[in-house]
This record gives sequence, structure tokens and C-alpha cells, in this order.
Amino acid sequence: MAEQSRLIKKYPNRRLYDTRTSSYITLADVKELVLAREEFQVVDAKTGEDLTRSILLQIILEEEAGGAPMFTSDLLAHMIRFYGNATQGMMGKYLENNIKAFTEMQAKLQEQTQAIYGENSPISQDLWAQFLNFQGPALQSVMGTYVDQSKKMFSQMQEQIENQTRSIFTGFPFPNYAPATKEEQAAPQAAKETKPEAPAAKSGRSSQK
Repeated sequence: MAEQSRLIKKYPNRRLYDTRTSSYITLADVKELVLAREEFQVVDAKTGEDLTRSILLQIILEEEAGGAPMFTSDLLAHMIRFYGNATQGMMGKYLENNIKAFTEMQAKLQEQTQAIYGENSPISQDLWAQFLNFQGPALQSVMGTYVDQSKKMFSQMQEQIENQTRSIFTGFPFPNYAPATKEEQAAPQAAKETKPEAPAAKSGRSSQK
């Protein structure tokens, strides 16, 4: 039988109570549960509302405030702009899938190196560092290609919309209307350029005979 998710209750005084150990814990203890990949759920002790995301966001905020932050101000601003946008759900899923893929690669590489060199071997740690050093330029190349392809696809979509709009309006029968030819469109501009200037008005009164 699978073990149930660890239940942590949050009380109005902001204290966290671990029901498995029957003791109060801190936010740092919750972070250790995350690092240990242990399943848990934080709920409001009074209402039963799920507060897991709120607690995880608090941990991220503390990590960003101290030490080297992971997110730049520009990145956070871009993320805020996605809220309420049509791409909000897609962007969240995109980031989630990429992080999952990265952690799966890390876990598989660690399993293979531990099986060959044993646990806590400096060789396995060096191999992971080498992989990250190689992965940095590779990820930049992949992201650059992705951005270029996205721009190209966006341009194609714009052109397709323009063609569809043009075909829709050409199908409407407008009475007594015929689109101007290129010669007719150029005629007013040519007449404007060759039109003689009006003579300047003479100043003063004309002489009387």
C-alpha cells in the first residue's frame, strides 16, 4: 500500500505542524522535504484550504532574497506579463516540461555514474559539471533556433491573415465601385507635381489713370 502524502497544517499564528512527527516545523524544514523529494501537502488548519503552492512560493522568495538569485528582474517582469494572457497556460506547461526533462536527465546520469564509480564519488560530480558546461552553449543554440522558428511562423501567420482578409473583402459586391488601377492611383500625384504655381499677389494699390 502506497504511503499517504505527508500532511502539514498551518495555524493562524503562521506556525506549521507536521502531523507525521506530531511537532512544529519551520519553513527550512519544509525546504528539506522538497530537497528529499518527499510528497507533502500544506493545508489551513481551520478551513482545510490547500496552501502548498503558497508555502513553496515563500521558500522561493526566501531563496531569491538571500544568496545568488535565479530570476532576474527582466525575467520576473516577463513572467508577470504572461498572467491574464492567452499564453499563460502554455508558458506554465512549457517551463514545467523543460524542468522535468532536465531533472530526469540529471537523475539518470547520477544513477549511471553511481553504478560505475559508487556513491559520492568525485568522478560522478565532475561528469555532471562537464555535462552542465556542455549543456549551456547547447541550450542557448536550441533556444536561439526556437526563437527564430517562432518569428518565422509568426510572419507566416500574419501573411496568411492578410491574404484571408483580402480574399474576404474582394468577395463583397460593392455597387458602383471599381478598384482604381495603378495608373489612376499615380495620376493625382503626377498632376500635383506638374501643376504651375499661382502668381504672387502684387502689393499696394494699382495706379489710377
